[in-house]
Order: sequence, then structure tokens, then C-alpha cells
Amino acid sequence: MREPKLRTVNKASAPFAVNVFPNKLIEIFAKEVVYMMATKSSMSLEGNEWEQIFAKCIGAKWKPSNVGLDDVVLDNCCWGAKTVFGLTNLDKQQKVRLISGRNSPTYSYGIDKLTSENPNEIGKLILDIWNERVSAVRQIFKFVRTVVLVKSKDYKDYLLFEFDTIRYDPELYYFKWNKNTNLEGYEKTTDEHKFTWQPSGSQFTIIENIPDKRLHISVKKPEQVDRETILKAVNFDNSWYSIVSDHIEK
Repeated sequence: MREPKLRTVNKASAPFAVNVFPNKLIEIFAKEVVYMMATKSSMSLEGNEWEQIFAKCIGAKWKPSNVGLDDVVLDNCCWGAKTVFGLTNLDKQQKVRLISGRNSPTYSYGIDKLTSENPNEIGKLILDIWNERVSAVRQIFKFVRTVVLVKSKDYKDYLLFEFDTIRYDPELYYFKWNKNTNLEGYEKTTDEHKFTWQPSGSQFTIIENIPDKRLHISVKKPEQVDRETILKAVNFDNSWYSIVSDHIEK
């Protein structure tokens, strides 16, 4: 939606345009990933780690949030950071499923026996919970975005993209229960699958298209740094520990 033209108000500007990342991001990201691959006995790159890396890449603050929409903050802009595993060939990846919180109509509205209710009514409540979270964050930040990292199974290739975090109009979607008794939401105009909600655990998933202009980064896998090399580098000796309580075998 276009913003209105105003005469006397200075409109705020975002740190950078949506999905147009700062040049420094690529090198900082590569350094962080290579460091992790070199020092971790078993490579992993999960949510909190990705949030911290992205914050470092753009010079922002990492402020983990229960809401999950404002974990990274830079001036008047915030990000929810998501990471998922991709296909064997990331170039062919077109969609991702993003876990986007736990939306419980039972907790928020006191509704039980959910699967026996009209799926469109339950779907509206699920989206209303999501929309309320987005609105609450937008009261604080002018710009609210989601940044996604799609990682290959061997951690050598990554897709990176972002988009504005938006509210969803329930009138534009229809819902139905699938064979696993999960609720699925579809766009009315295209019949495209957009949402999945699981009554067990209340997990809410949004399916997003990956833009053509995503950033694809490939990193070289380093040699593993062994434990003794790291301990030697920090000059570890017996002065690094003390015995607080002695219950060892004599």
C-alpha cells in the first residue's frame, strides 16, 4: 500500500531499502560462519545464533523478544530473524515455511473443541492473534521486517532475503482441516497454500515465496581447529579453575 504524501511532516526513513542489504553484510556473515565451522565439533546455526549474526552484520542490537518479531533493532526498524534448512539445490528453492509463533484460540479466546468448529472461524481467530502481535510491535517501530536465512544441509550455501512483516486480512483467505487435523489457510484468489496451524501445540506457520533477488552466499569450508589448539591459544592452565567443593574420589 502506498503511503500518503504529506506537506509538513518529516517522514522517517529505514536504515536501508527492503531486501537491499549493506555491502558489509556479506564479509561479516562469511567470517562468522567460517569461524563457527572451524570451531564447532558439530556445525549448527540456529535461531539465536542467526539473530546475533544478522545484528552484527548490519550494526544493530540483538534484543531477543518473546514475540519473535523484534529480535534485532536498528533505530526505527526491527526484524524477526528466521532460519530454515533448504533443498539440496538452493537455486531451485522457491518457498519456505516459517514457524511464526504459537497462536492459541483456547488461551486468547477461551474456545475449546477447536477441530469441531467452523475452520474459517478458527482461521480468523488465528490471524487475529498474529495481527495483534504485528500491530503491537508497529506501535513502537516504524518499520517491521522479517529476515530469512535458508541454509544448505552442509552449511556451505545460504540464501538471504527479507520482507515487510504485515497483517493478514482474514477475508482474503479460506481455511480447511487437513487429514492430520491441522488447519490450512489458502488465498481465495489463487488457492495457494499460505498458512498451517497445529491444534496440538498451537504452532502457526506462514509459507513465504522466496524473491528472485535473494542473496546467495557460498562459503569455503575451513579445516577444523582442534581443541588443544584453542586451549593453547587462550593460554589455558590450572589457574583457570578452582575447586569450590571437593567430592572427588581419593
